[in-house]
Formats: sequence, structure tokens, C-alpha cells
Amino acid sequence: MRFVIAALMATAGLLSPLSATAESADVEAVITSVDTERLSLSLDDGKSYQAPEEFNFEGLKAGVKVLVFYTEVDGKRVINDLEILQ
Repeated sequence: MRFVIAALMATAGLLSPLSATAESADVEAVITSVDTERLSLSLDDGKSYQAPEEFNFEGLKAGVKVLVFYTEVDGKRVINDLEILQ
């Protein structure tokens, strides 16, 4: 029985779509634009970052330097956390 459960867990891990396509990273950059309707930020690294629905855009505007922690899923950069830098 243990062998069957171990085999099922191994198969599930190999077939999990997020295990192969999700990558966590961070970037330090300056905001170039904020789109609160589309819940996204564009940074001076030339990339766009998607914010979750409950994201607080207070204090975020073009020219603000930030440290963005994000996860890349299927080519989209989804913000996990954001820190305003001085």
C-alpha cells in the first residue's frame, strides 16, 4: 500500500503544471507607469507586473524606486510582495 501511495505522489509531482512553469524572483527598478484598472505596474526594466486584486497601490507612481518580489507563471510576472525603496 505504501508503494502505491508513493507512486501516486511521485506521478502527481511530475504532472503538476506549476512545478515546471513557476519561478520566483525579485527585481529592483523604478516604476514607469501604474494601471490600477488592469492591476499592473510597468518598470524601467521594460517589463510589466500583474498585481493581485487586493493589492494596495497607495504611494505607487511613476518615478518611485521599488523592490518587487514576483512569481513567473506561464510567462506572466505576478507580484507577491513589493517594497518602496528610499
